[in-house]
Amino acid sequence: MKQKSTIINVQGSEITVISKNESDYISLTDMVKKFEGGSSLIEDWFKNKDTILFLGVWEQMNNSFFNSPEFEGIKNEAGRNSFYLSAKKWIEKTNAKGIVASAGRYGGTYAHKDIAFEFGSWLSPEFKLYLIKEFQRLKDEENVRLSLEWNLNRVLSKLNYRIHTDAIKEHIIPENISKEQANFVYASEADVLNVALFGKTAKQWRTQNPEKEGNIRDYSTIEQLLVLANLESMNAEFIRMQLPQSERLIKLNQIAISQLKSLLHNPNIKQLK
Repeated sequence: MKQKSTIINVQGSEITVISKNESDYISLTDMVKKFEGGSSLIEDWFKNKDTILFLGVWEQMNNSFFNSPEFEGIKNEAGRNSFYLSAKKWIEKTNAKGIVASAGRYGGTYAHKDIAFEFGSWLSPEFKLYLIKEFQRLKDEENVRLSLEWNLNRVLSKLNYRIHTDAIKEHIIPENISKEQANFVYASEADVLNVALFGKTAKQWRTQNPEKEGNIRDYSTIEQLLVLANLESMNAEFIRMQLPQSERLIKLNQIAISQLKSLLHNPNIKQLK
């Protein structure tokens, strides 16, 4: 169970607050350190019938797995001189989640903030008010930090997007076909499309990338593949129109540049990735 721990200072006492599953639990063990009686105060609080009633209502409101029949038996016994209930026993019998008894680094008895504030009232109304004040200060600081982190991530995302799009413009959008490329006769119509879109033939790409398997199209972006499909149909039409290869290459290259620029600014493309 992932959790984080924070310390707040309440009237000179360091009190641990653990956040887990989007809920905050405050250490009752730390809360009683400044009071005479120490940890025995937690046991005394559990003997109180009003405490049991409060815990039962809280669990019924917040815990769908709470063992209500077992709770009824405990409630009937509460208040008697012989009644004894530890935090651990309460958890085991009722499957409560508002109280946590843990060992280890953050060992001790913890309670959901609602319950911890109620316990604070039992200890001292003044202590409870200072506890609430410090707890709220902690939450305010966390909200400010989260807001700063959100804004920072938002700015970084914008910067990364700009860097990414600039890189795409530099490396994906092809340059205009040179006179030499236009006048060269390509044996394969596939290479006509490759040169129009990628600026190089399949053989040239393999020579430049000997460590890569597959072909140039295997490493294409979604935008390039979409444009390639369009170029194939357009090239077929240009062939039927009996346009010379050099003329077709120039037209296909111009179309590739235009369509890639358009696609890179189309937000719907993100849904395909």
